Amino acid sequence: MNDHAPPAPPAPPHPANRPPDPTPDPAPAPTPRRVAPALAVFAAVRALGLLALWLWGSAAGSSAHTLLSARWDSLWYARVAGEGYGYEVVLANGDVHSNLAFFPLLPWLERAVSAPTGMAYGDAGLVVAWTASLAAAWGIFAVVDLLYGRRAGVLAVALWAALPVGIVQSMAYSEALFTALAAWALYGVLRGNWVWAGTLAALAGLTRPVGAAVVAAVWVAAVLARRGGGGTWRTAVGAALAPLGAAAYVLWVGAHTGRGLFGYLDVQAGWGNGFDGGWAFARFIGGRLGSATPPGVLAGLGLLAGVALVLWLCAACVRQRQPVALLVYGGIVVALALCASGYFGSKPRLLLPAFPLLLPVAVALARRRTGRAAAAVGALALASAVYGAWWLNGSGPP
Repeated sequence: MNDHAPPAPPAPPHPANRPPDPTPDPAPAPTPRRVAPALAVFAAVRALGLLALWLWGSAAGSSAHTLLSARWDSLWYARVAGEGYGYEVVLANGDVHSNLAFFPLLPWLERAVSAPTGMAYGDAGLVVAWTASLAAAWGIFAVVDLLYGRRAGVLAVALWAALPVGIVQSMAYSEALFTALAAWALYGVLRGNWVWAGTLAALAGLTRPVGAAVVAAVWVAAVLARRGGGGTWRTAVGAALAPLGAAAYVLWVGAHTGRGLFGYLDVQAGWGNGFDGGWAFARFIGGRLGSATPPGVLAGLGLLAGVALVLWLCAACVRQRQPVALLVYGGIVVALALCASGYFGSKPRLLLPAFPLLLPVAVALARRRTGRAAAAVGALALASAVYGAWWLNGSGPP
């Protein structure tokens, strides 16, 4: 009988030391079947917001349809769609509000929808915005699902829909369209689809001035890919395509106004818009804090809390180690929103495309039980619906 036991088999290597799987499973594609729960939640939250707006309007004697399609910036976009550029309003103080401030992609799409259907341009804008909002929800889900899983993706979409100013997603405004283009451009960057990403970045640049954030995200990711040895000719093509939309419109405005590169800046200055590093916004908050009335002080404290929350979410995104493209995009959207010098009431709306800020919250909720996560989202959705109805029946988004 052999008194020596056979040698024990070697211990398997620690997971951290195992060689990578030579054929890893591909990341799941954001197919209609996979994204369906996210789109269903998004539609439910937005429907709640529209119902609240209709009920509030019925009680206040206002028209929800008019508030969504024919007020504030919706009227400017519709005029561009119907008459083109060249319209301006001269205010009593001499400021000139020119419709050249409004980028052309949404009006082009309004015209494209109106031409075969006979819809009014404002109604066509609603069709574009509602379709784009679904595309944005899909794109947000695709990004988050790729990075953090399906459950987090659904919750990120729900949180985006339930933002306090989420009602803007259902208005004939350009925020939903821009967010859709930005989200899918970032998804293209994450998947290495550079031509796709660059093309969508160019379209985002034709939609809103903040398209610069998408361009910067594509450029930074392309440079990092190149340095990491993963860049190809497609990377260079995507990076070259990215700025074409914004550059084309800004140069056209410059030629149209005879002011060259400064033409678009002059147009924005006529609206009181500019970039001052946040000084004007800080003075605006300080004025509220120094108000002699309690509502003014409370408004100032609320603004301070809002800014602190946004900055905390930015820091949480860095701690979460989000991909650089998302950090660049989100950071620039926040910087442009908070550091612009005009229309302080628009700042929450300008932050709407900054969906990467929601990812830390979505991932945290994804770790909770379904009931708790649903209760949290439901409470936010209800608050958003009530706030949106009150907001549009009051000062509204300038």
